[in-house]
Amino acid sequence: MNGVQRVFSISCRRLSVIAATLTLVACHPPIHEQPPAPELGSGYRSDLATRHAERHMAAAANPLAAEAGREMLRQGGSAIDAAIAMQAVLTLVEPQSSGIGGGAFILLWDGKDVHAYDGRETAPAGATPRLFLRPDGSPMTFAEAQIGGRSVGTPGVLRALEMAHKKTGHLPWAKLFEPAIGLSEQGFAISPRLHALIAADRYIPQSPDLAAYFLNTDGTPKAIGTRLKNPALAAVFKRIAKEGPDALYHGPIADEIARKVQGHRNAGSLSLADLKGYAAKERAPLCTDYQQYRVCGMPPPSSGGIAIAQILGTLQALEARDPAWVIALMTPVKSASPAGLEPTPEAVHLLAEAGRLAFADRGLYVADSDFVPVPVAGLVAPGYLARRATLIGERSMGIAKPGTPAGIQVAYAPDRSPLRISTSQVVAVDDAGGAVSMTTTVEAAFGSHLMVQGFLLNNQMTDFSFIPEENGQPVANRVEPGKRPRSAMAPTLVFDRTSGELLATVGSPGGSQIIEYVSKSLVAMLDWKLDPQAAISLPNFGSRNGATELEQGLFSPALKQALKDKGHAVSEMDMTSGIQAIVRTRDAQGKVSLSGGADPRREGEAVGD
Repeated sequence: MNGVQRVFSISCRRLSVIAATLTLVACHPPIHEQPPAPELGSGYRSDLATRHAERHMAAAANPLAAEAGREMLRQGGSAIDAAIAMQAVLTLVEPQSSGIGGGAFILLWDGKDVHAYDGRETAPAGATPRLFLRPDGSPMTFAEAQIGGRSVGTPGVLRALEMAHKKTGHLPWAKLFEPAIGLSEQGFAISPRLHALIAADRYIPQSPDLAAYFLNTDGTPKAIGTRLKNPALAAVFKRIAKEGPDALYHGPIADEIARKVQGHRNAGSLSLADLKGYAAKERAPLCTDYQQYRVCGMPPPSSGGIAIAQILGTLQALEARDPAWVIALMTPVKSASPAGLEPTPEAVHLLAEAGRLAFADRGLYVADSDFVPVPVAGLVAPGYLARRATLIGERSMGIAKPGTPAGIQVAYAPDRSPLRISTSQVVAVDDAGGAVSMTTTVEAAFGSHLMVQGFLLNNQMTDFSFIPEENGQPVANRVEPGKRPRSAMAPTLVFDRTSGELLATVGSPGGSQIIEYVSKSLVAMLDWKLDPQAAISLPNFGSRNGATELEQGLFSPALKQALKDKGHAVSEMDMTSGIQAIVRTRDAQGKVSLSGGADPRREGEAVGD
């Protein structure tokens, strides 16, 4: 690639501190080992095709949830109505991933404006920066921190959905819970994916509530197809339908949540006061330009919107500097793998290098902006990204260092606590052209493993840094009372820059790899002009500023060798995304049509009329 400079090694350097004093950013060896996918793989379906519709469409990680969303749309519901119905059903049928005991980020288009709703969990008032340190000061293992009350943050998803529904809901709140109530009472068949995750989880037998629900009397997991009823959850949904989210944050359900958290042998401090005081927040969406598109994502405490904007902006800077970029990111080629396609080695190289730069900045600068001054504008500024792009050469840089964006006010120590989020994704477009992308999570698979009246509580506190400081410098993402932990969730909406029309809604679960999954899908749809299903099904790849990650079994030997020849350390792994996408197009006659896709790595589908 003529004109693209080779990468040069850069040393750890001082940051300009816009404060009373100058502070050094400590030099630390970067993390080379990243955690595996937070949820086990359960196969790859090669028979999915893009779905088409004219009026409305919904997509979710489970067909029962997707159908609940479509049912609301058929009754004249808005996109957020569909999302609420899908979240309620996912609480029942995909409990390992999300639910009313967790949190969510919601990006909503009402036909005029983009709204960003933050339903992220908050740290209890009793939490301290030493929450995940042993008495000797060493950090706990993930399992020590996860299982039990210690890891439970104040749930936020219902409050965020309530806020969004008040803005753009069309159907009555109570109606949105009818599909989930019916399924909870009548039961649903345990799917192959849920069965596999139950069987693989060694902590379920240690939880009496989970064991009674998921296991047979002999301790074996209930078989695929077993009808699983949850009358306790049906009763909870009925209360929420009648009383609104207050049913969860006040009264007997709240009492039991606090009692379970504080009474566990690995106790946490979540209290009734924390539950009663929780508030969702509407934040300004983070929208940036890419090619002829306007791409909108979540601001902090999510790092997803910033990282996606940085990756796309870096690629755009490379294109402006060297037309060979267009050749490098050519359309994926045919492959013998179940995916049927694979990207070119050049495309993997450039996206992985852009990802390294984004993750280096993410680890140093991004946390809850209510507690930490995050230099958002500086991190996504075209000039800054153009300078960062000069670090990308013909060979891999290996490990990237953070840059120095404008707007830094305080220097922090780097955070080396990789995310392990078990998450789900829903998208919907309604009859009026409104749209939603919601990423929702309980953190690790089956969350804290605490069950309250049929639903699981999150372990979101483990998204904070386990180590609060290094060499006297605080970590931006350390635990603090009332703070929201940093996330990688990246619900995204795409618009035409000229007309302002909605073009796509997309998002994915997958822990810190969400950023890789969404950026891959966006480039595939916007630059490579793949339909949504082909873009989603394309093998996953990228880098979290460690090895270059390739989805196990979906890449050719030739591509892997080409990357190694460019200096990449290649790591093949399960990359269990759960991407959902809906694309909206208008033909020359002005007729609007919708096309949607669901991730073949999970069990979901896109449905519409």
